[in-house]
Amino acid sequence: MDEDSLIRLEQGSEEEVSKVLTQFNAKNAQVFNFPDIDKETKQQIVKVALAHLNDPTYQEAYVPFLETLRILSRDKAGLEALTTDELLKTMVKLAGLECFSHEEGEQGNGPSQQGNPQVVIEAQKCLCNLIFNSSSAQRICCNNGCVEGIVQRLKTYKDPELQHEIKFFDMRMLFLLTALCADIRPKLRTELHGLTYLIEVLDLCLKDSAEQGLPMSDADVDLCCEVLKILFNLTVSMDRFNIDEEEEAHCLRLVSLLHDLLVCKTVTPEKGEELVSHTVNLLTNMPRASYEELLTPINEGSSAAASGGAEDNKLEYDGNNVDAVVSLLQFLDRRLERSHKNIKESLTPILHCMCEICRAKPVIRKFCRLKVLPYLKDEVKHLPGEGDTLRNKLCRLLTSPITEIKELAADFLFVLCKEKVGRMVKYTGYGNAAGLLANRGLMLGGRGSGEYSESSDSDTEEYSRLRDQVNPVTGRWEMPRPNPMEGMTEEQKEYEAVKLANLMEKLTRDGVIQPSRIGEDGRPQPIEHVLELTAGLEAAQGHNDDSDSD
Repeated sequence: MDEDSLIRLEQGSEEEVSKVLTQFNAKNAQVFNFPDIDKETKQQIVKVALAHLNDPTYQEAYVPFLETLRILSRDKAGLEALTTDELLKTMVKLAGLECFSHEEGEQGNGPSQQGNPQVVIEAQKCLCNLIFNSSSAQRICCNNGCVEGIVQRLKTYKDPELQHEIKFFDMRMLFLLTALCADIRPKLRTELHGLTYLIEVLDLCLKDSAEQGLPMSDADVDLCCEVLKILFNLTVSMDRFNIDEEEEAHCLRLVSLLHDLLVCKTVTPEKGEELVSHTVNLLTNMPRASYEELLTPINEGSSAAASGGAEDNKLEYDGNNVDAVVSLLQFLDRRLERSHKNIKESLTPILHCMCEICRAKPVIRKFCRLKVLPYLKDEVKHLPGEGDTLRNKLCRLLTSPITEIKELAADFLFVLCKEKVGRMVKYTGYGNAAGLLANRGLMLGGRGSGEYSESSDSDTEEYSRLRDQVNPVTGRWEMPRPNPMEGMTEEQKEYEAVKLANLMEKLTRDGVIQPSRIGEDGRPQPIEHVLELTAGLEAAQGHNDDSDSD
């Protein structure tokens, strides 16, 4: 913006001011950096903008001025000019979030009267940019009534006249503040009862789509995603194993809504994927007791007839509707199928979520076990990592170079196996499971520390026929091979053994390998010489546990 344009802004008529602003906004609609506009120029623009935005006679210029400020707020350089108390206070007022001050002894009756929706939305966009780019704006907006104003307006979201876009940018602002200002989270959760009001927003979106009998609209999905992100921020530091009754009630109610979000239909698959992703993130923050809400008990002879057989479309297991669990498994499968650039960010939440819900609810674990680790048949003729089933894809992750992914995938499979080493080796092969077993001191067999019911795991006829020829290291059935030492004399066998020992010793000296043996704690222990490997052989054989019974 040149000097002539600034003069026209300061001294021109309302028509000239609008023309200058419109030209600037159109020219810079997709520009994010303004090296030619220095700090002083921005300060002049803000000064003129404040004069117009606080003058009721210039309301027609509100939107153009706010658009200009929004465009300038994209650039972090010289942002101090746009983060003054006065400008932010004006923005909050125009966004309809100005609350009455309790310090002045006035009754807090909520946000100021809503004005032009276009003005409100532009002011919200400006605030979002400033909060995202400026720590000063974050600090000011946490203390100038902005948060309180949003919470007050949350109570009016049932009003059909309140534009959807206003709701969305309210939630975007609240997400940014809770993400960037951790200090505001306790106040929002307790003093302002944020959890209650945010949960009601999710409920409102679900009811709207249910009442219309239509899939959830993209706009409602976007709103729900913002709410889910805020709820994640508010619960991320919650002690999941030590919560009071009120928080437990909130979590139970919230997980019941997360169940509904997992099974609801959306207009576009992409939005549905995004919705499930944020739902999964939030589920990882919930206490284990609340996961029971992911299951819906099915009463025999209940409402199926009354609903015209609608229950026929529901997936049932052990007397429970498991549609939500199926949705999670399908989401995991899609994430495993795609080749993601950020595989860690893509898979970590859903793997963590599956571990938690399977540990918490035996019914969920049993159902997931049937879907992920079905009884082996002819599949045993292939390596555990070969194929396109969930088991195959998860087994491939056991050798991932990304430690978090490898450990979470192993933990999920181990939980499905009731933390039994024999069963884990059966479905993954000892080689794939070695990392997890070494970390947990279970290389000699046994089971983990989890508490599980006792049950049996019967083998299929196909697996029983092949079981004795399954290589436990690879987890694959192999044709009988001739004994390579057959026909050798004792001297020849001894010669080959010494030769092998010398080769291993050379690799050890060169630092290529580090031979180890299994210690009494079930973990690998380095040795000085390869001949020490024979010392622990009898102990390893005595502890071997390849039973698959519970």
